[in-house]
Amino acid sequence: YPPGAIRAMMQPMDSERRRVILLFLDGVGLGEDDPAINPLAGDAYPTLRALLDGRRLVAQTGRLSTADAELIPTDAALGVPGRPQSATGQATLLTGVNAAQHLGEHYGPRPDARLRALLDEHSIFLRLSQAGRSPYFCNAYPQRYFDAIRRGRRLLSAIPYAAVVAGQALLTYEDLCAGRALSADFTGEGWRSELGYPDAPIYSPREAGHALWRLSAPYDFVFFELWQTDLLGHAADRQGAIAFFQRFDAFLAGLLEVVDLARTLIIVTSDHGNVEDCSHGKHTANPALTLLLGAERQMHAASISGLADFAPIILRFLGVPEPETTRSPGKA
Repeated sequence: YPPGAIRAMMQPMDSERRRVILLFLDGVGLGEDDPAINPLAGDAYPTLRALLDGRRLVAQTGRLSTADAELIPTDAALGVPGRPQSATGQATLLTGVNAAQHLGEHYGPRPDARLRALLDEHSIFLRLSQAGRSPYFCNAYPQRYFDAIRRGRRLLSAIPYAAVVAGQALLTYEDLCAGRALSADFTGEGWRSELGYPDAPIYSPREAGHALWRLSAPYDFVFFELWQTDLLGHAADRQGAIAFFQRFDAFLAGLLEVVDLARTLIIVTSDHGNVEDCSHGKHTANPALTLLLGAERQMHAASISGLADFAPIILRFLGVPEPETTRSPGKA
């Protein structure tokens, strides 16, 4: 690793801090128990299978509570007809307000002025920051991303937009090298092979799980976005999805090896279905995947039915009162 990354990973962990770590898997639902179309229907994921007592991440498993995890099929349709979309789904997850109902439609992939206004007021990043907590969006972006934004050729998606609204600068290659950020593929391989950064730090999936825990040291809430799952779903690339989920399984194993589960709530969730049905390359109406691991998971699992339920849970876990303005008719 570059020296900066080693120093960051050696920082002492605040053993008294309560944390939420949210692992956002874009476009992952709970689909049919059919390995011919659903990459999650196979047996290639030992960490996930162990957490779920040998059950699979498929619709037939349903709501499940084990000694180590809570599996929750999560409503992504939000009471609005049509296929769920990324911008409204992510905005709902980030605000606790039913964005699709607020707009009267599913919308995406990136937020328009209506959704940006919602994030400007209700983003979980902003609310935590205003309450004196420390939210952190830990994804690093290459220079070409910033160049495209500056030239007006690309709009921020809901998650980086919400972080920026709260005052965080998006993280760069320098942050990646210093151990303050992770690449969306978490290993860093894509930065070397596809983005033209031959000296980018490389992690095994398990090492990346360790690195995520180390970089979380100063923060109360860490959000990590893994967007490749949605791209693999749109490409109907079942084999590519299987390979990704195998890496993610090992990444999760690495995180669980080092995380303080007594004081940390890990949320694995998504905004809509897609990759769980590789027969067509479109979003699905399936419930979104949600897993809760760690502290108080059973208590908080009981409060989750749809995407609007996550922001209130995060605020409660971190001891931040939920503003009355979010308890509106637009909340699912």
